[in-house]
Amino acid sequence: MNKTELVSQMAEGASLNLSQAKAACDSMMTHIVNELQAGGSVVLPGFGTFEIRNRGPREGRNPQTGEAIQIKASKLPAFKAGKNLKEALKNKI
Repeated sequence: MNKTELVSQMAEGASLNLSQAKAACDSMMTHIVNELQAGGSVVLPGFGTFEIRNRGPREGRNPQTGEAIQIKASKLPAFKAGKNLKEALKNKI
């Protein structure tokens, strides 16, 4: 499913027109990004948690030369599935 299909499903499920559903979807994504940028997390009970995880510095290799290089520490977005989502998938797959 891509964003267009998701917006269409949201519009149908919530009795909205497509522009309202697109605005709701865009707003939700913007607010999640803003909260993660601020260092917080977004918890959707039963569905899951969006959070930032720290990845420490590590050694890597240049694939062309095989030379060892240092990769800097970074922050990555992560999603942790909630209990209800895990159960729903466990019973369907």
